[in-house]
Amino acid sequence: MNHQNKGEQKMSKKNLGTADMPYSIDLAVMDGDGAFPCPKCGTVISPEDETEEVYRIVNTKVMNDQLVQLVIECGSCKSQIVLTGFEAPIEGVARKH
Repeated sequence: MNHQNKGEQKMSKKNLGTADMPYSIDLAVMDGDGAFPCPKCGTVISPEDETEEVYRIVNTKVMNDQLVQLVIECGSCKSQIVLTGFEAPIEGVARKH
């Protein structure tokens, strides 16, 4: 029996998938400035980087004028990463006003 923790098992299963299967990251559960490592190659992807050398935006999904999903491609390994969790911080900011 494999004794890896659940996060490691989940990552392993995703790595065994097809090349078209994107990784998924929920930004609502992350701390910090929004930067995160690519799940495949570890390249740090930061929302502050606007050069499109580290990553590029592939697709966006907007509901009720709010960004709910962003698909990006890592500039190093070309993995597709689906980013979610935008709606929670936006709603939280709106409630504070």
